[in-house]
Amino acid sequence: MAAKNHLFTSESVTEGHPDKLADQISDAVLDALLEKDPLARVACETSVTTGLVVIIGETSSSGQINAVRVARDTIADVGYTSAELGLDSEHSAILVSLDQQSPDIAQGVDTALEHRSGSSHDGYLDSVGAGDQGMVFGYATDETEAYLPTSIALAHGLTRRLASARKSGDIPYLRPDGKSQVTVQFEDGKPVRIDTVVISAQHNPDVELEQIRQDIIAKVVKPVIPEGLLDDTTRYFINPTGRFVVGGPHGDAGLTGRKIIVDTYGGVARHGGGAFSGKDPTKVDRSGAYAARYVAKNIVAADLAKRVEIQIAYAIGVARPVAVFVETFGTGKLSDDKLAELINRQFDLRPAAIIEQLDLRRPIYRQTAAYGHFGRTDLDLPWERTDRVAALAKGL
Repeated sequence: MAAKNHLFTSESVTEGHPDKLADQISDAVLDALLEKDPLARVACETSVTTGLVVIIGETSSSGQINAVRVARDTIADVGYTSAELGLDSEHSAILVSLDQQSPDIAQGVDTALEHRSGSSHDGYLDSVGAGDQGMVFGYATDETEAYLPTSIALAHGLTRRLASARKSGDIPYLRPDGKSQVTVQFEDGKPVRIDTVVISAQHNPDVELEQIRQDIIAKVVKPVIPEGLLDDTTRYFINPTGRFVVGGPHGDAGLTGRKIIVDTYGGVARHGGGAFSGKDPTKVDRSGAYAARYVAKNIVAADLAKRVEIQIAYAIGVARPVAVFVETFGTGKLSDDKLAELINRQFDLRPAAIIEQLDLRRPIYRQTAAYGHFGRTDLDLPWERTDRVAALAKGL
């Protein structure tokens, strides 16, 4: 448990960051396949570098898509439409190698161990096995209206504002790549001020650093961070290297799944290690993590804890979780053991049940591939709903 008086830092990246561009291409491919075939199995990885995109992975689907076109449209939408930026959406090389899913994995997902052993008592919901072993974590806190930690909520707010200022022309010299970092000071466990703001924003070559600094503070930082959290001693590091012209895939190669802390809780909560993007919902790395967030958010919204972390563990080919663990950091109205019992009674955490309850066989994923998968007040994401509060209260 963190000390009551401490500093904590989280980062975010814009949609033009090379790793995030890779995530968005992988999820755009997933969405395209789910639109053709809601039962598609997809595990899609993307790598991007100067003038080149490589898409690899495994799929099983009755639908056919033009993955090259999907990638080009995604790249253009993010803003890489010129060779000057190192990746031209229409003229860069795009290589695709999407093979069939392993039949050894497929048999465990198609028919869970419970069905194969004859121990199933619940038909379809026991029939879909987890697509892999592993553990996932969900987290929620009452620090913010989005039930996210303050540091990651503000970091995402800054990168979203960077992107909108670029696209609207409010800061016309910005380019797609960018990063933010926010350090929050806590006293008695509550956020009281922002200690440090770091922003690196890619820009055209003909603009001075001082102009960038003034614009970023006035048009990005001040509109996003509440005035009461900034003071005369807050430190600002705006493009601290002095220049950020070469960026995106031209500056660094990007790869799907390299921003898993940005995608989740900014380092405040633990992480099982599995990425989200490019994976269909039979992969519990994704659907299980969404379910864990859904549980955690409803627990906090029901005022059963001020903050909570949920761990769910799965075995490949097995429908039912092997374990559920709860940690409320001393803020729970019930003991952690009792809360775990309540969760097991009120939430069905088998993959088929999660997919059904959260309606996950839809093309909804590319929109989550930048600015976080959780706390998205700008999106209607089913795992962000607090529709189980009344059921939790009745189950006490």
